[in-house]
Amino acid sequence: MARKPGRGDHEKSRAHFLEEARVAETLKKGSRVTGAARDKLAADLKKKYDSGASIRALAEETGRSYGFVHRMLSESGVTLRGRGGATRGKKAASA
Repeated sequence: MARKPGRGDHEKSRAHFLEEARVAETLKKGSRVTGAARDKLAADLKKKYDSGASIRALAEETGRSYGFVHRMLSESGVTLRGRGGATRGKKAASA
């Protein structure tokens, strides 16, 4: 399949896909992650989250649950972002 021009940074490199596949393969859902592997995973998740990736995107990428990724980030000392969206404050009085 030919690569579409003008996609810019939206396309992931082949190496990135291979890395994701390797991580997902070694971290089967439900398997325990301990020791150095847990530390490395926590550091990788923290780096990606701080770069703007969502918890849901990280969970899908690693093949783990949302709760697992959330817990790993919390254990790593990451300040989690708010949910965003509209807030339900009082409407401003019109003058």
